[in-house]
Formats: sequence, structure tokens, C-alpha cells
Amino acid sequence: MAETTAAKGPTFVATRRTALLGAMFLMAVSAVGPGFITQTSTFTLQFGAAFACAILISVLVDIAIQLNVWRTLGVSGLYAQELGNRIVPGLGWALAALIFFGGIVFNIGNIAGAGIGMNAMAGIDARIGATISVVIALLIFLSKKAGVALDRIVVACGAILILLMIWMAITTAPPVGEALRQTVAPVLPDGETLNTFFFAVVTLIGGTVGGYITYAGAHRLIASGHTGPENVSAISRTSVLGIVVASVIRFLLFLAILGVISTGVALAADNVAASAFQAALGEIGLRVFGVVFWVAAITSILGCTYTSISFVTTQKTSPRVRAWLFAGFLALTLGVFLTLGQAPQTLLIMAGAFNGAVLPLGFAVILIAAWFRRDLLQGYRYPKWLLIAGTAIWLLTIYMGANSLGGLAALWSQG
Repeated sequence: MAETTAAKGPTFVATRRTALLGAMFLMAVSAVGPGFITQTSTFTLQFGAAFACAILISVLVDIAIQLNVWRTLGVSGLYAQELGNRIVPGLGWALAALIFFGGIVFNIGNIAGAGIGMNAMAGIDARIGATISVVIALLIFLSKKAGVALDRIVVACGAILILLMIWMAITTAPPVGEALRQTVAPVLPDGETLNTFFFAVVTLIGGTVGGYITYAGAHRLIASGHTGPENVSAISRTSVLGIVVASVIRFLLFLAILGVISTGVALAADNVAASAFQAALGEIGLRVFGVVFWVAAITSILGCTYTSISFVTTQKTSPRVRAWLFAGFLALTLGVFLTLGQAPQTLLIMAGAFNGAVLPLGFAVILIAAWFRRDLLQGYRYPKWLLIAGTAIWLLTIYMGANSLGGLAALWSQG
């Protein structure tokens, strides 16, 4: 039986606040990985101030997706694969297999990013830096209060990223007025088309709510136990704030890069972010870039590991077994990185394609439960406007998924 918040006392309220903040920031920092930074920097160089409009469109789509995902999973109290298996036996495990595969490959990229960040930050060899980063992640997961530690660390890392982005944005003095104007009335640079602009939007959506990232915050919320219809307001609010946090970091990074571009400084196309930080802050800028890249990478390692393992376990899995699985996942992905010596670009492209395919499948599970399986939502009456908005967005995810599979087919044909 559910108790009232007042009856549970101040300790429960504090624990609930920490759990909600942890879930919110886990979702946000899972999105803000090395790919996020590289992607945002590259598109800013490509589209200039017009990229602000792409960010706005992606934010609106992301909010619609996460509102549905968090509300459905949070109210049901079931992980996505558990919900899928309740709808069609085996469907959830098929979804889990796809997400787990994508998680393995992307974590290799996250580990590579951590190594690059440590190298830029302190001159440490990338392989050694990557290994140190994985050991740090492992210690967090093996601590006695791993859940609480994870919540507090991702909140702290999220705050660090925001503060560093604010500093960088202020230092570069970007044309904020022009960026705000083009948020609603974009003017594409010469040579760019609506197709290339839409590709950027789709890429942003996939990078913010694709693959394991879609479920990172919701699964952490479920593990904390703050679920059910009585928590629906807090669940919905937290899901939106998670997207807002990730989007604020993206917009601040966009402004920082735009400020450098607006001065006419030529940036290195193969590492826009690093060259922008160095152009704005000199030698210390490269160190700051290293800190930003490493924090983004380590938090993505934490989010990817946590969420990927949540898809191959159930809520009945013991903490000891879960800890061993965390360790195995980290050891596997680090081992592959050290063997290859760099982020495997082909595998990363493949994982991106799979993530594009996973999003419509996973979102379909959410919408089926919301439309037709009220019994799985503890009798909760789902808002029709949210269902309609979610269904419209689902059609967009199918289009995205088709494009992703097309890219995957082209990749295989090249191999």
C-alpha cells in the first residue's frame, strides 16, 4: 500500500529528491558524451547560427519521447524489457538484445573519449587514461551504496559541465541576438540544404534519446522505487528537466563554438571542439577541453554501463550479481578498446544504425502499453493529447530508423 509523503517523513522526502535528481542527470549526462560534443561542434561549424533552430526542434521531439517513456515505465514500475515481455512474450528480450549490443559498442567509444580527455587534460597516454577512467567507474559500481554514489556523481558532473560551458560561452562572446533570431527563423549558409539541415536534426534526436539513452533515467527511477500513478507528476517533471539539462549544455556549447567562429578564426575540421577551446583560451583552453571531454566520457560510461546491464537483468537480480555484470561489461569494453587501440569507427556507425532501428521498436512498446494495456499501468488513465503527440513522433522515429538501416546496408556493402 502506498503511503503519503507526509507520513514517510523528511528522510523519505530527501531520498526521493536525490533519486529524482539522480535519474534526471543520469539521462542528461548519458546523452552528453564524446559524440555529443563532437556532433554539436561539427554542426555549429557547418550551419552557424542556424543550428540553433535544429537544437530547438530536437528538444521538442526529445521532450515528447521522454514524457511518454518515463510516464509509461514510471507508472508501471517495469523496465522496458519487462513491459515488452508482458505485451508479447520475448519482445522485451529482443529489445534488450539490440540495446545491449549497441551499448557495448558505444561504451568502447565512451572509453576512447575518456582516454582522449585525459590526454588533453593532463598529457596522460590515452590508453592509460582510458584504463584509469574504467577503474574509477568500476569502483563506483562496486561501492556499498552504488546507487546513491551514482546519483550524486552524475549530478556533480552535470553541474561541472554546465559551469564550464557557461565560462566558455561568456569568454567567446557569441552573437546571442543572432542565435536567438535564427532559432525561429534560420538562414542556412550557402551550400546547405533543407535535407542536410534535417539530417542534423535527426542526428541530434538520435544522439539525445537513441538506444540506451532513451531508458537511462527511467530505469534508474524504477530502481529507486519511486514509481506508480501517485508519482506521475514528479516523473513527468523530471523527464522534461532531464532533456532541458542536456539541451542547456548543448546550447551553451553551441554558443561557445559560435563565438569563436564569428571572430573568423579557422577551426580544425577534424577536431572542432578542441581547436575552438584552444582558440578562445589559449593553452589552458586545451586543458579545459580535456576536462569537458573526460567528464562527458566518464558520465557516459556510467550511464551506458548502468542502463545496458539493466536490460539483461530484472528487478529481482541481486546487487552482487549486478555488480559482477557491471564489472564484466566494463572489462569487456575496455579490453576491446585496448586491443583495437582506438574507437572502432565502423562498429560505432553500425551501433548508430542499430540505435536508429531500436528507437521505433522500443517506443512502440511504450505506446502499446499506454494505448491498450491500462492494466499494466495500475489503472492509470493516460492523457490522450500525450498519446497522440507520442504516436506522431513515433512515425518520425520510423523514418529515422529506415534511414539508419539504409546507412547500415550501405556500410555492409562497402565491407
